[in-house]
Amino acid sequence: MGNTPNSLRQLALQKFKKNFWGVFSFYFIVCVGLISIFAYVIAPDNSQYANQMHLSIHSKPPGFKASMLTVPSQIKNEQNLLSKLFFGIKNTDTEVPISEYSIIDSNLSYIEYASDGLKGVEKVIPLSNFPNAEVKTFIKEKTFLFGTDKYGRDLLSRILVGARISFFIGFVAVFISLIIGVIMGSLAGYFGGRIDAIVMWIINVTWSIPTLLLVIAITLALGKGFWQVFIAVGLTMWVEVARVVRGQIISTKEMQYVTAAKALGYNDYRIITKHILPNIMAPIIVISAANFAAAILIESGLSFLGIGAQPPMASWGAMIKDHYNYIILGKPYLAMIPGLCIMTLVMAFMLIGNALRDALDVKG
Repeated sequence: MGNTPNSLRQLALQKFKKNFWGVFSFYFIVCVGLISIFAYVIAPDNSQYANQMHLSIHSKPPGFKASMLTVPSQIKNEQNLLSKLFFGIKNTDTEVPISEYSIIDSNLSYIEYASDGLKGVEKVIPLSNFPNAEVKTFIKEKTFLFGTDKYGRDLLSRILVGARISFFIGFVAVFISLIIGVIMGSLAGYFGGRIDAIVMWIINVTWSIPTLLLVIAITLALGKGFWQVFIAVGLTMWVEVARVVRGQIISTKEMQYVTAAKALGYNDYRIITKHILPNIMAPIIVISAANFAAAILIESGLSFLGIGAQPPMASWGAMIKDHYNYIILGKPYLAMIPGLCIMTLVMAFMLIGNALRDALDVKG
């Protein structure tokens, strides 16, 4: 009997490994998680929020190349390594797209980039602005693999940095919903009676309010911002968890092992946490995977409406909002690329949820 839990766990793991799309989704989600953590290490533009703007090269197609002149600043960057790694570099230097340059005496003469066959403005700066190095080391050709957005920012960098919001909102929202949902569902299902009636009334009232409308109301009450959106989404997703936990506990609390625990004099808290909840984790895990996907969609919708992550913070939903009109202006990729990112991440969570449901189904 002592090996039964391990055997069941191994059996579920074997069933999960046989599900190709479940395993593929798992590795895809892990990959997106690593990208979201180390986005500034991978992104070509590692400035904070990948917000390096160059209006002269706005809305350029994927694969566009431009020569970039970096003019060093006299302001010292006092960021530590961890801050640069996880929050980007506070860029004090000035980047200028140029079409050509020449060195005349002790000055650098360059012509700023201009599109549509126009000639850019010619400017001259002294070579003393480039201390202890040749000018050529400050001029590099930069390739924009996904092109640039309407502000001239690197779209690939914005996509990579924007993954952080979409990914972490799932963790925070699901964590909040699990805490509230498990507590409320456990109280309602285990004790029943008046407690159950009160909890179910709260659940029904919360359920009757449209999710997006409730999130908007909570967001407006807490204020616009990064963490406010996380909390607002989490506070609206606990009802599904509570209903599932309540139903599972109602069907489980009459089992023989629960009756034996009561006969041994264990208190209600121990019975719920040590005996009941571990045996009903399968449906909770499945619904948590679905809530991950729902949280990503809700955050994208809020950002599209302008009450989610605020500029200059990169968010896939906000990127769609900024560029959805480009769909009919001949540059649909500006809105389609972040849209496809949202779609693939949501689909991955739904597929892994289905795989977990099949793996944890004891009747299968």
